[in-house]
Amino acid sequence: METKTLLRKLSEASGVSGYEAELRGLVREAWAPWADEVREDVLGNVIALKRGTGAGERRYKVMLAGHMDEIGLMVTQLEGGFIRFTQVGGIDPRTLLAQEVVVHGREPLPGIIGTRPPHVLPPEARNKPVPWDELFIDVGLDGSRLAELVQVGDLITVRRSMAELEDDRLSGKAFDNRASVVAIACALERLAGLKHEWDVYAVATVQEETGLKGAMTSAYGVYPDIGIAIDVGFGNMPGQSELDSIEMGKGPSIAFGPTAHPAIHEQLVSVAQANEIPHQIEPIPGASGTDAWAIQVVREGIPAGLLSIPLRYMHTSVETVVAQDIARTGRLLAHFTASLDAAFAGRLGLNR
Repeated sequence: METKTLLRKLSEASGVSGYEAELRGLVREAWAPWADEVREDVLGNVIALKRGTGAGERRYKVMLAGHMDEIGLMVTQLEGGFIRFTQVGGIDPRTLLAQEVVVHGREPLPGIIGTRPPHVLPPEARNKPVPWDELFIDVGLDGSRLAELVQVGDLITVRRSMAELEDDRLSGKAFDNRASVVAIACALERLAGLKHEWDVYAVATVQEETGLKGAMTSAYGVYPDIGIAIDVGFGNMPGQSELDSIEMGKGPSIAFGPTAHPAIHEQLVSVAQANEIPHQIEPIPGASGTDAWAIQVVREGIPAGLLSIPLRYMHTSVETVVAQDIARTGRLLAHFTASLDAAFAGRLGLNR
């Protein structure tokens, strides 16, 4: 699989949390060649099933989950020929000024985010971040024409093409978490050449950025025996504590802590070592803020694990990853899945 090509396609598409329709078709297209069936549930999660070879009345199930939604903006007011807006998901307003955007009204409208120039600001305001109420979007239309094409509640996404940097690095929007959707695609492709006893459910979840909703509903519906969430983690960079970051280019991090079941953590590490897959260990002593938590507490509880792809500049339009880290994550997921057997189920005490 051409990792960069698929990541570009997914990154440059629009899919604000709760409005992932454009993404669903692209994910289905990417996953379908490697799955026995692909469907969508009521909330909009894409669920691909690759059946295992296990015998008996019932095969165990593993769920691989990566969210496909992105943070974005929403129209709150039309002010003459200008658009006021708010956020959907967590956006740092410091990153918005001078961004190119697309306003998804009756037709897509290119626009820019502007504010008053520093020359006309009082001296005490010139060196401060621009607050939300002083930002606006200009699409170049007068008030009457704008009102015909845009209404309160319309979505807005940052307009950004993926850039290829040096040393296998890629930069663009919505890598959180479409990089993980690509990693799952890599895993499904690799599993085509591996024997695996357990059924594999690959899930591109919705509405993670606004409350982990897709992971909750899909895990409840699939009811897997174990679940692995794949997300992004804070890549090392100037000013970032070593304790709160993971190294770029050294493979995915494997979480341990309350969110990660000890047996799943140990199996992931063992598989990575056995297959010489670069990886890192990441302590997460509290809530992870990922789909792993939602999977973990569904029904009477589901043993969960968490893999994180190193990423810099999270929740901006220039998120940066190493392409090889995505491929390594997919490889680890595939070999981990192939390692699952009845003995591992026994270690977890699975008897339902």
